[in-house]
Amino acid sequence: MAAAAGPRTWRKDEADFKLHFRMINEQQVEDISIDSFYKPHTISLLTATVLSLMYFAFTRDDEHSDNNLRVGLLVVISFFLVISVLAFPNGPFTRPHPAIWRMVFGLSVIYFLFLVFLIFLNWDQVKTLMYWVDPNLRYATREADIMEYAVNCTVITWERVLSHFDIFAFAHFAGWAMKALLIRSYGLCWTISITWELTELFFMHLLPNFAECWWDQVILDILLCNGGGIWLGMTVCRFLEMRTYRWASIKEIHTTTGKIKRAVLQFTPASWTYVRWFDPKSSFQRLAGIYLFMILWQLTELNTFFLKHIFVFQASHPLSWCRILLVGVITAPTVRQYYAYLTDTQCKRVGTQCWVFGAIAFLEALACVKFGHDLFSKTQIRSVLLWLLCLALITLLCLYGMVWLEQKKMKNVCVQGEDYDDSSVVDSHGFVPDGVAAKRDSLKTSQPTKRRKASGKNRFVNGQGGKRQ
Repeated sequence: MAAAAGPRTWRKDEADFKLHFRMINEQQVEDISIDSFYKPHTISLLTATVLSLMYFAFTRDDEHSDNNLRVGLLVVISFFLVISVLAFPNGPFTRPHPAIWRMVFGLSVIYFLFLVFLIFLNWDQVKTLMYWVDPNLRYATREADIMEYAVNCTVITWERVLSHFDIFAFAHFAGWAMKALLIRSYGLCWTISITWELTELFFMHLLPNFAECWWDQVILDILLCNGGGIWLGMTVCRFLEMRTYRWASIKEIHTTTGKIKRAVLQFTPASWTYVRWFDPKSSFQRLAGIYLFMILWQLTELNTFFLKHIFVFQASHPLSWCRILLVGVITAPTVRQYYAYLTDTQCKRVGTQCWVFGAIAFLEALACVKFGHDLFSKTQIRSVLLWLLCLALITLLCLYGMVWLEQKKMKNVCVQGEDYDDSSVVDSHGFVPDGVAAKRDSLKTSQPTKRRKASGKNRFVNGQGGKRQ
């Protein structure tokens, strides 16, 4: 009996783990109000695909071979995205529609396969491919070859400071706001911000554009762009956390304004998860996972600058900003899946989007190393070793500080627990589950009464009430 019960129990646990992973890797939409938007429509899609393929194949002029290759490549990518909608998982998000996140995953797979193909080419083949994509790249120059950095740092004028507030400064600010929305932790965001500035200092002998005046790096970068972006992102996080996500069906809304508002709100989150990276009893594996997360983030940021320097295209070129947009979009489901892997004991493996993102980061670094022989031959080993040492020490110290703060918060919550009469959820060791701790942590804001009511229920109504979606 015992021998028979053992395998049966193991199979049941394994089935539960697989079901839980499927819920994380492929989120399902509940309470669908417009059925036609969520039905498969596979026959209709197949018909439209075949008809469009016939139209493009027999009506276009195919005399130019280069144009044939470009159009054929674009059509292949387009139909791969169609297959992505049919076959790939939704990912952890459902808004604005799961099909969009399936296509995002499909684009990440295409980029991953392109990087695999790229590392098997030689330098002449890579340049030929780049010139075929954009003939103007033959005349491209590096920004570092035509611009000077960190010059006359003692001369500080109002006109010079204002000249630094360009489109790239706005992108820097918006980028950190988006990072804060994804990570949702002041401690982790500030740790990544500070270590990145150190990364620029240690790698400016390879990338001249990393050289900056002290006032540019400290005031404009760290305080204004990084700090302002982090503050904005975390403020939006707190606002979204306070809302109640009770969605009304668009069929139940009778006014035109209400229907338009509901359609616009489809591009907002369907719900909001309270993120708690650290726990007072965090295991070594959890801390090591967070440490690896920050190291991988630094690697992804470095790849952005090494790619455009080695393959010679400027930051304003479509190859640069399209890659940044793609990585930024796939980072959202990646962070969500990685957070679930670290904090959810029932999640035994990382999600598919997280796996592909990690592979992309390492393949980009591999491509930079392979095709950057001339650049990396100038590497100062001492600077790289010091960078690794500083990165490791600062990250470990920040992790230790954040865990210490969580332990201090837990002690305060345990003391306050007597006043709130929540002893039923505190075990004999004084440990409070994550959900209760999350609610109690929210009591320590500037509006404790409202926060206590809102944090557990995410108070916001879309104006019409009704069922959830």
